[in-house]
Amino acid sequence: MAGEISWQKSSFSGGDLNQDCVEIARSSGLIAIRESDVPHVILTTTTRHLRDLIRSVKQGAIDHSI
Repeated sequence: MAGEISWQKSSFSGGDLNQDCVEIARSSGLIAIRESDVPHVILTTTTRHLRDLIRSVKQGAIDHSI
């Protein structure tokens, strides 16, 4: 993931620059995801895998209990 990455945050995060949020970027054919308060920790995935995760969450297939 070398080079400059253009991070984007959700419009749901609000306009406050000090507000922590999840950021996403496209880099080297992968999707990069990070938390703005821990920007050095970056998770990478493929478009397909991210789509499948989002679909599962929307369908309620992810167990929310701990």
